[in-house]
Amino acid sequence: MSLEMNSLALFGLPGGWELVVIAFFGLLLFGKRLPEVGKSLGRSIVEFKKGLRGVEEEIEKAAEEQEMLPPPDKAQSTDSTVAQTKTTA
Repeated sequence: MSLEMNSLALFGLPGGWELVVIAFFGLLLFGKRLPEVGKSLGRSIVEFKKGLRGVEEEIEKAAEEQEMLPPPDKAQSTDSTVAQTKTTA
């Protein structure tokens, strides 16, 4: 098990020449469509960020609403549990 982990540790992040080779193959694969691919990638990143922003706003809104609610009254909660047990019995 440790031998496998050590062999995987030999592969690090790509360096300068590795990035050049990856960019070269990317240019060969996409060629003239590279600007279109860049635009679609940019649009998808923008849409993803908008979605995250919407979720963050919903979470903040829910947290604010929770803070605005008054704390439950202990006397009311015990009365309601007694009333619930009477109705179910």
